[in-house]
Amino acid sequence: MPGEIFVVSAPSGTGKTTLLKALMATDSRLRFSISYTTRPPRPGEVPGQDYFFISPEEFSRLRDCGSLVEWVEQFGYGYGTSREWILKILAEGRDLVFDIDTRGARALKESFPQGTFIFLLPPTLKELERRLRGRGDMEPEEFARRLEQGRAEVKEIRWYDYLVINAEIPRALEQLRAIVVAARCRASRVWPRLEPLFFPG
Repeated sequence: MPGEIFVVSAPSGTGKTTLLKALMATDSRLRFSISYTTRPPRPGEVPGQDYFFISPEEFSRLRDCGSLVEWVEQFGYGYGTSREWILKILAEGRDLVFDIDTRGARALKESFPQGTFIFLLPPTLKELERRLRGRGDMEPEEFARRLEQGRAEVKEIRWYDYLVINAEIPRALEQLRAIVVAARCRASRVWPRLEPLFFPG
């Protein structure tokens, strides 16, 4: 049975990374999507595990021929996800988790509308501000930029399938797990495999 796609977006400071790591640790069928990038590897990063590191020329070729289902340029480097790689992992029966912004999520929605799209939020805007300030090492300009970006991303919530409020990690994690189970039990996913058993021939 082909795998599922789970796309998770959230404003910076919501606790998305913590939640997704906890979710992945409890479900061996889930796998993080791996992006292509033109930036050089950072210390400790493993090619093929953290990113696929490629040249700017190769990235441009993949982008121009439509092989990247979504892509973006940040700080002079390209980042994108290969359509072929996604289909390969899904064909192996593995479920893919995308930790991605709303722009990238929209692109994935166009190519994989059957995916499950989840938005994470803190309980209030004030709590989001508190969590951002709690990082401590952020310049005022960067804080203002991230807060404004977070507000803009929240406006995209309406087209997501699920909204999870991260007031407490255990509760939010429980809800994420429930969404994963529900997606795997969709009739459109399970019935094609069972139908021949009920209506042979």
